Amino acid sequence: MLTLNLLPSTNVTLSKSLLKYSFDPNLVSRNQKLRDLCSPALPFTKPSGSRNGHPFTCSANPSSQISQSRLDFSKILRHPFGFSSRNKTQILEAASGTPEEVSPDGEIEASKPKVNMKLALIFGLWYFQNIVFNIYNKKVLNIFPYPWLLASFQLFCGSVWMLILWSFKLQPCPKINKSFIIALLGPALFHTIGHISACVSFSKVAVSFTHVIKSAEPVFSVVFSSFLGDTYPLAVWLSILPIVFGCSLAAVTEVSFNIGGLSGAMISNVGFVLRNIYSKRSLQNFKEVDGLNLYGWISIISLFYLFPVAVFVEGSQWVTGYHKALATIGKPSTFYIWVLLSGIFYHLYNQSSYQALDDISPLTFSVGNTMKRVVVIVATVLVFRNPVRPLNALGSAIAIFGTFLYSQATAKKPKKEAVEKKE
Repeated sequence: MLTLNLLPSTNVTLSKSLLKYSFDPNLVSRNQKLRDLCSPALPFTKPSGSRNGHPFTCSANPSSQISQSRLDFSKILRHPFGFSSRNKTQILEAASGTPEEVSPDGEIEASKPKVNMKLALIFGLWYFQNIVFNIYNKKVLNIFPYPWLLASFQLFCGSVWMLILWSFKLQPCPKINKSFIIALLGPALFHTIGHISACVSFSKVAVSFTHVIKSAEPVFSVVFSSFLGDTYPLAVWLSILPIVFGCSLAAVTEVSFNIGGLSGAMISNVGFVLRNIYSKRSLQNFKEVDGLNLYGWISIISLFYLFPVAVFVEGSQWVTGYHKALATIGKPSTFYIWVLLSGIFYHLYNQSSYQALDDISPLTFSVGNTMKRVVVIVATVLVFRNPVRPLNALGSAIAIFGTFLYSQATAKKPKKEAVEKKE
C-alpha cells in the first residue's frame, strides 16, 4: 500500500497546481492504470482495519476506486483537515433532532432546508399562539376579574379539543387503565395549581411582570430536585444567581406590583416544577403514551379538580361580574370571542410546545422557551402599553439571560453522561 504522510518536519512543499492535479479523479484513474502496468504483482488494496479509505489508496477494481476516491475527496473538501471531531450524524441530531437521509450511492445527505422550515413553522406557531393567549386572557381578566372560572373554561376547551381529536382519530387515543389514571392524579393536581396560580397572577399584575417571575422556574427546579437527591454541577448553581437577582430587581421596580400577583406567579412556578418532577417518577411505566395524549388527560383530570373549587371560591360573583363585563365592553359577542380565543389558544400553544419537544432536542426547546418569554413580554408591553422603568427592564433582561445560562449549563451534564455511556 502506498501512503502519503505529511509530517511537520517534511521539507517537501506542494504547489497549488500540483494540489489541483493531485485531487483530479481522472488523473487518479490514469495513475492507477500506470501503476497496474508497472507492478501487476503488487495490487493496491484498502486496509481492512480502516473505516475511511485514504484518497491515494488503490484497489484492484478501478471503477470502485474512482467511486471511493470521489467520496473521500468530498470529505476532505468538507473538512479542510480531512476529519471532524464529531461525525455528521451527531452534529445534525444535536442541531435539529432530525435523522439524516441516505442517498442511493451511499453518501449521507441532510435535508437542511426542510428541517429549518419545519422548525421555523413549529416555533412560529408556538410563539404566535402564546402571544394570542396572553393578550386575550388579559383582556378578559381586565373586565371580568374571575380567574378561577376563566382557568376552568380554558381546561374545558382543551378537554373538548382532545376528545374531538380522539373521536375522529386525528390523534391516536392511548389505552388507559386504572393504574394509568392513578399515576396521573399527582401530575394533574400540580398542573392545576400551576395553571390557576398563573391565571390569578395575570388578573392582578401586568402580563410582562408575571412572565418575568415565571422565568425563575429553574431556581425551584434545582432546589426541589436537590432535596430529592439529584446533584448539579457548579455551573448550574451559578446560573440561577442572575435569575434571582434579575427577578428581585424587576419586582422592586415594577409599576403594577401587587403581592397577590407576585405570590401567584411564585406558586405557579412551584406547581409546574412539582408536576414535572412527579411526572418523571409516577409515569415511568407509561412511556408509550406520547406528550400530547399525556397533556390531554392531565387537562381532563385538572378540570375535575379545578371547577368545583372555582364554584366554591367565586361562584356567587359570576352573574354580577358577567353583567358588569357586558356593560363595560358594550357588545356581548366581543366578550364571548375573547373568552373563546383565550380558551382555544391556551390549549393550542401547549399542544405546539409538546410537538416541538418531540421534534427538537431538549436544549433547543429550552432556548426556544426562553426566547418565547422575551417575545411575549415585548408583545404584551406594546399591546397594553404598560409603563416600564429602565431598572425594571434591566432586571427582566438579567433574569431571562440567567434562564438561558441555566439551559446551557443543564444541557452539558446529560451530554457528558451520554458520551461516557457510549464509550
